[in-house]
Amino acid sequence: MTVDIEAANRELAVARQDGKPCPPLRGRLLPEGDIEAAYQVQQVYTRQRLGKGHRRVGAKIGLTSRTVQESFGVFQPDFGVLFDDMAVGDGVEVPIDRLLQPRVEAEIAFVLGADLPDERVTTVDLIRAVDHVLPAIEIVDSRIADWDISIVDTVADNASSGLFVLGTAPRRLADVDLRLCGMVLEHAGEPVSVGAGAACLGNPLHALQWLAGTMARAGDPLRAGDVVLSGALGPMVPVTPGAAYEARISGLGSVRTCFSKEATS
Repeated sequence: MTVDIEAANRELAVARQDGKPCPPLRGRLLPEGDIEAAYQVQQVYTRQRLGKGHRRVGAKIGLTSRTVQESFGVFQPDFGVLFDDMAVGDGVEVPIDRLLQPRVEAEIAFVLGADLPDERVTTVDLIRAVDHVLPAIEIVDSRIADWDISIVDTVADNASSGLFVLGTAPRRLADVDLRLCGMVLEHAGEPVSVGAGAACLGNPLHALQWLAGTMARAGDPLRAGDVVLSGALGPMVPVTPGAAYEARISGLGSVRTCFSKEATS
């Protein structure tokens, strides 16, 4: 089949603008399993956003669960770009109509204090580069109807990115056991998702290592000041309009987000 990068980008752009998800891209505009073409779509979107004056503030890693990877038939994570207007303050209400099909998941966020320019990044390189870690809630979203996505669809759609919320009490990397830290995501005081650091490629540092090497090879390495969302610690949860969610991660504290009950525009 013919690869149509521009048409795929246009369909996603229209979905974002009109608030109406589009059909899956795979098998129509992008070949099944063509991850390289999907990243080309993502790169077009990135250039357009930068061209409109937005600022890249980091990256997000997806598909860090082995179970989820197997369901997609892939054996590596994926990534998307974080922009300045995707950041939401801790506990600040998010207009529900700002998103199409939102879901929430709890993650560990790394904030870098140094560049990671080398393709063969080591654990020591990572430890030296991380300035601090924070609890995070990623508000994922999909411009693909009914979340009917493959690896190609999600990569093209900037790794199904939406918004992100960071906690406000930074912790040093040495003070947290990233592999064993437990996570509980609550709604109305009840757990709706649980997990631990080990669910993220065995350790969130492994996810950061993969991303650092991948982006360095692509010629766009992670830089000092970048935020990296390292991947879900437990299952993602569909958002209920009007609901509030709080993620508690042992050793890192908590972070909150909430959503308006009705459209605000």
